[in-house]
Amino acid sequence: MTIISWIILGLLAGAIAKFLLPGRDPGGLIGTTLIGIVGAFIGGWISARWMDHPITKDFYDGTTWAAAIGGSLVLLVAYRLLFGNSRN
Repeated sequence: MTIISWIILGLLAGAIAKFLLPGRDPGGLIGTTLIGIVGAFIGGWISARWMDHPITKDFYDGTTWAAAIGGSLVLLVAYRLLFGNSRN
């Protein structure tokens, strides 16, 4: 995948993760994109390391999307555990 593909995947995965786990999180377009990109790396690493299922580099692969969204959800949960209600 190209850099543009990673950015698009990150934006969409971050948006889906925020939709599935609503609440006050670091926001905006850039924050959502960064959450999605970092979440994609986390999800891919978890999938390859512990699930023995390496992620392909194909943009249209469902496993890539599932790992990116799952990693983004993990990142959002970790953010909420660490920072809680500090954004009130």
